[in-house]
Amino acid sequence: MRHTSILLRVLFATLVAAAGAAWAADLPSASASSNAAVAPQNIVVVHAGRLLDRPGKAPRGPSTIVIRDGRISEVRDGFVDVPGSRLVVDQRTRFVLPGLIDSHVHLVSDTGGQMGQLEKVQVEDAALAFNALANARKTLRAGFTTVRNLGDGQGVTLALRDAIRAGKVVGPNIVDAGRSISTTSGHMDAALGYREDFREVLHAHDNLCDSAESCRRAVRIQVGRGVDVIKIATTGGVNSQVGAGLGQQMFEDEARAIVDTAKLYGKKVAVHAHGADGIKVALMAGVDSIEHGTLLDDECIALMVKSGAYYVPTLSTVNGYVERLATNPEAYSPEVRAKVEWRIKVTGESLRKSVPKGVRIAFGTDAGVSKHGRNADEFELMVKYGMTPAAALQAATVNAADLLGLQAEVGTIEAGKRADLIAVDGDPLTDVTVLKRVPFVMKDGVEFRDGAG
Repeated sequence: MRHTSILLRVLFATLVAAAGAAWAADLPSASASSNAAVAPQNIVVVHAGRLLDRPGKAPRGPSTIVIRDGRISEVRDGFVDVPGSRLVVDQRTRFVLPGLIDSHVHLVSDTGGQMGQLEKVQVEDAALAFNALANARKTLRAGFTTVRNLGDGQGVTLALRDAIRAGKVVGPNIVDAGRSISTTSGHMDAALGYREDFREVLHAHDNLCDSAESCRRAVRIQVGRGVDVIKIATTGGVNSQVGAGLGQQMFEDEARAIVDTAKLYGKKVAVHAHGADGIKVALMAGVDSIEHGTLLDDECIALMVKSGAYYVPTLSTVNGYVERLATNPEAYSPEVRAKVEWRIKVTGESLRKSVPKGVRIAFGTDAGVSKHGRNADEFELMVKYGMTPAAALQAATVNAADLLGLQAEVGTIEAGKRADLIAVDGDPLTDVTVLKRVPFVMKDGVEFRDGAG
């Protein structure tokens, strides 16, 4: 019996092992199992009548853009059927190009003038956050799939940036500067224009600096808030509520301290500057872009060419000024109105001088001074003041992507990049005004529709 028991146990173990081997043979291998756990690719196909896949080069004819999981997989000539595609988007009658990039916006508001000054003390931050979301959606609807937000005292666009990245809300990809930095009584001093006993309440002290050491600290504070880029002002501003002009308002050692500290943390520096003296101080410190640059002279232009810094003209500001004054001649205080009228007269002259000299131009509107959702108005002004339509489009795609440090992600339609596309009726290479009406917008492979998200 004892031998029989042992024999039965051995037989049972053999049968179990054999059954286990047979069961295992029916299972996929470990690598196959791992592959099976991956969801099938989400393939979307876009058929384009004409395609400007790489602005600065000639457009292609009928083309097929293959998108897998929100990124461009390949671009083929002709209208091609792609097996396994979930969706085919028909843009065969339209001109398709990369999603546009606005390098200079302020999403929180576009109220402006004395009403904008009143808004600062009447509107709660929570309401401003909803303003920013609404303006972001207007901007995306207009075909701008990426923006650089250059200044927000409340921090709401930092939160909006993160919410968009997390997929909680729909909007353009945001590169954010947090609070812009200037000297006390400089362009970024939020207390200018208010009663003296309000200054302590309205001061955002952490963005004002008056020595090299305090300027280093101001940068570090913004870095700690999680900003993507540093924005500073080396000159006065048109909308500054102080009669201190538009010349230099930051010393060379202060500007250099800001740039050196920003570079230490891997951040680019954008500079609000109108007067030539303040522009030169910024360029000699090694900044990445000059915003506005209203009084560029030959020396400034030579420095920009040598350094490779970008010029962001923000011509559209004049549209905001003209429209507000037409509605209300008292929209601005007397000291601001004088600067507004000057800005209207001289706008575009710096761009006209810069283009033939080879200055690198990136598209930016300063939307917030002008109306959100009308960003494409800038194209018409860029062409008016010396750029070809092709160069203006390159400024809003390839160049802007490079300025923002996103050239590996956006700016062209090629394999590996985000599927950010727009389509227009007409040819923007001959008529940039067609970009004011964008019937099709896609961000990350998903078509944006009003009311969605």
